[in-house]
Amino acid sequence: MSQAKTLDKPVPPGGVIGIIGGGQLGRMLALAAARLGLKAAIYNDENHAPAFQVTPLQIAAPYDDRAMLTGFAEICDAITFEFENLPSDAIAHLASLKPVRPGRRALETTQDRFTEKSFAQALGLKTAPFAAVSSASEAEAAFARLGGPAILKTRRLGYDGKGQVKVANGADAAAAFTQLRSAPSILEGFVDFAFEASVVAARGADGSFAAYDPPENIHENHILRRSIVPGRLSKAQGEEAKAIARKIADALDYVGVLAVELFVTRDGGLIVNEIAPRVHNSGHWTIEACACSQFEQHVRAVAGWPLGDPARHADAVMENIIGAEAHAWESLARTGALHLYGKREARLGRKMGHMTQLKPLTK
Repeated sequence: MSQAKTLDKPVPPGGVIGIIGGGQLGRMLALAAARLGLKAAIYNDENHAPAFQVTPLQIAAPYDDRAMLTGFAEICDAITFEFENLPSDAIAHLASLKPVRPGRRALETTQDRFTEKSFAQALGLKTAPFAAVSSASEAEAAFARLGGPAILKTRRLGYDGKGQVKVANGADAAAAFTQLRSAPSILEGFVDFAFEASVVAARGADGSFAAYDPPENIHENHILRRSIVPGRLSKAQGEEAKAIARKIADALDYVGVLAVELFVTRDGGLIVNEIAPRVHNSGHWTIEACACSQFEQHVRAVAGWPLGDPARHADAVMENIIGAEAHAWESLARTGALHLYGKREARLGRKMGHMTQLKPLTK
């Protein structure tokens, strides 16, 4: 594999930022790029992607099609991705042609839950207890070591609660492994947390760092329902969350926006749950509540521009619009800043949009 390309100078206005993935994150990245005078090119594995609606530069082809990826790279000045379930070889191929930010290492570290937790622990960060599982007998043995209750998750793929099963004993763990089609898995000890939070932050190629205020996150049916900023995190906990994000970003030599999902324990401790190498649902409130949103921040980092100011000028509550809730768009439009993603079908559990409400800033 050829050496990864680097960006010698910032991408100027009129340049093209390539985005792998055409979902709502790619859509909002493309809109943010346009604000800066940059063009966005979208590569998605199927037609009718939400991001295709906001830019004419688009390719619909499989993510492992080397010829199409090569053609895509030719029209881009720098490339990024909007989700992590991509073939790392495809990202490495693109990186041999044009600068790709963040890089292959960040993608491979966060694609595998066992690799990700091992990485966090090696940095001295706290995680739930965990063990790799590759057979039903290993699942049972891992439960005996960790105790319960616990959650068996596939090591790769899965989001919004998919690819995981809660287990109460060793027999449950063995059965869950079979239920997950014997895919390589990880058993995680249950964390008795007070609430969930996250931190969205950015790192530039020069090592510069900027973090947004960490929101408190509320989930329903394993899907993010709302993010609230400020939440219940104390100022000290907020600074600790930002320090965690910086430690992770520096260790990965990361360029772009990343998010760290956290459990906040009843004694005030912060436990790393997951790392997302991209812009994040819990950062959507930054579009209205900050001068520089997470999407603009990511485009800035990928393009080699200076990072923007992450300070917020308002308190915010971001609420996801899920499934058939999108049919009430007219009433929703009366109550806050409405974002609809242009998806054709409102399926159960599908994120169709979000809405943000602002309040005067409190410290």
